[in-house]
Amino acid sequence: MENPRLPLLAQKAHKLPLLPGVYIMKNKAGDIIYIGKAKLLKNRVSSYFRSVEKHQPKVYQMVCHVQDFEYIVTDSEFEALVLECSMIKLHAPKYNILLKDDKGYSYIKIYPKEYSRISMALQKGDEQGATYIGPYMSSFVVRETVEEANRAFRLPTCTRRFPQEFGKGRPCLNFHIKRCMGVCQGKISLEEYNEILAQALDYIKGGSAQSIEKLTARMNEYAEAMQFERAAQLRDRIRAIQRITESQKVVFTSVANQDVIALVRSDKDTCAVVLKFRSERLVDKQDFLLGVVDNLDSARLEFLLRYYTGRGTGQEFPKKIQLDGPIEDMEMVARLLSEQAGHKVELRIPQRGEQHKLVEMARTNAAERLSLKVQRTGRELAALDELARLLGLEKPPSYIEAYDISNIGSDTVVAGMVVFEDARPLRRCYRKFSMKTVVGTDDYASMSEVLRRRFERYRDPEKQDEAFDRLPDLILLDGGKGHVGVIAPLLAEMGIAVPVFGMVKDDRHRTRAIAQSGGEIAIASHRSAFTLVSSIQEEVHRYSVEYSRAKHQKSAFELTLTQCEGIGEKRAAEIYKHFKTIKAIRAASVEQLAQVKGVSKSAAEKLYSFLRLED
Repeated sequence: MENPRLPLLAQKAHKLPLLPGVYIMKNKAGDIIYIGKAKLLKNRVSSYFRSVEKHQPKVYQMVCHVQDFEYIVTDSEFEALVLECSMIKLHAPKYNILLKDDKGYSYIKIYPKEYSRISMALQKGDEQGATYIGPYMSSFVVRETVEEANRAFRLPTCTRRFPQEFGKGRPCLNFHIKRCMGVCQGKISLEEYNEILAQALDYIKGGSAQSIEKLTARMNEYAEAMQFERAAQLRDRIRAIQRITESQKVVFTSVANQDVIALVRSDKDTCAVVLKFRSERLVDKQDFLLGVVDNLDSARLEFLLRYYTGRGTGQEFPKKIQLDGPIEDMEMVARLLSEQAGHKVELRIPQRGEQHKLVEMARTNAAERLSLKVQRTGRELAALDELARLLGLEKPPSYIEAYDISNIGSDTVVAGMVVFEDARPLRRCYRKFSMKTVVGTDDYASMSEVLRRRFERYRDPEKQDEAFDRLPDLILLDGGKGHVGVIAPLLAEMGIAVPVFGMVKDDRHRTRAIAQSGGEIAIASHRSAFTLVSSIQEEVHRYSVEYSRAKHQKSAFELTLTQCEGIGEKRAAEIYKHFKTIKAIRAASVEQLAQVKGVSKSAAEKLYSFLRLED
């Protein structure tokens, strides 16, 4: 039986991002029937809905029952794998039978009883005296943890039996390269060995932070007692543990029971995403399209109340809710939710650390969901949303104009205007300006002339131009707060209510900050907004410099033409205006040159000969 929704599913899959994540297949009843992971969501999910007849029988049956699918974007393929295993264990989907039992899980094994080794095991054995830590969802994590713990604490990994084989043979290579403490030599007591083993198990069980804290205290004690060799050993173990540490926010979080909420909007719609963490694991994602909103803070409050109020006492209320921005009367809202839940509910806006990363993860997922509707990538929407929050704008700036002044000496001063719509260059609206009133190299005066002329064109109904017929959402100037201090009053004088900021470069001509009239806004730590502003600054600089060079070359060539008998400045300008390029002028015949307004046949012949001499 063929699924009649295949064309729609294929179309939806084609719009997925080329990012790692987890996809969730659902049937008509809304039940989850399959959960999978992907390195590139778009490629993997799309493969299910094309050439269906070539699928394996089990996959074919699953695809025939898919009514819809959801997805969760992660930061890496590894995170997608961990999340896939976690969600499969939670939901037990029909078509994930091979992954439902514990055979895919791994353990950390401590065996034998004396001089125990730390190793990896795919399942629990029946060895007497063996202990196990786990299960863990990823064999890769277990393998790496075991390997790095053994290396950091220099535990033996060979097959020798201790103390039976003390002194029976030379130490192996691991001892000589300082990856093993050399138990085989018989110089380490069981008590001393067990102390080191306990440190390794503390690392595995308690986590790197707790292990580092304990080892650091012990290292300081050794240093104070002038036992520098032992202190150095602990120092090396601490460094090894720090290399091991990797934040797996889709699995572990310091808050066992919480929701993470983020909103992203465009000029066409707004999306809210809720990431649900239960028992320290991400177990679900929900997204909602809210339509166009005027104020994001108000929309956040309204969504929060709609989502949680009326759900009944104790039903699905987390202990903490992490938000991506402020809401009005946060304490009162928290009290209301606590009463609804039957337990205390805290509302927080994390600014840094693990919880902030989770909020950013929710925001990324919201941007990706919204991108499916507005035909823009999630990264572009996220960049505009982040830029709006950074600059304090009421909404993401869909239409951005940027300006740059460029000059080659005092005779060639020009400006370039570039336009970005929905974070993409809109090249048909790029415009060039030559100075008409400013003499010399005065960047502030030149920028004022350009902006005044631009908005005078906006107000002139008789001069229709797509580039000037609408107001931008944001104006960016290639310059610091000095430029903003000149242009902001000019726009106010003209009655133009458009926010204006400067783009500040460092000594290497790279974007460093955004300038406002009162100072600067650091931007480097805001990756999405930084990337967008950098690309805008580079583009407007390139455009203005290219125009400046072209005009300078044109002026120099026109001056060269006046050296020809019978060609003055006026005729030289007409010739360039007629042919547009220097190459076209040099390639022109006498007849073609004579077609230029004001150029006689005699002058054309002299110019033709003059150009041949120039070549």
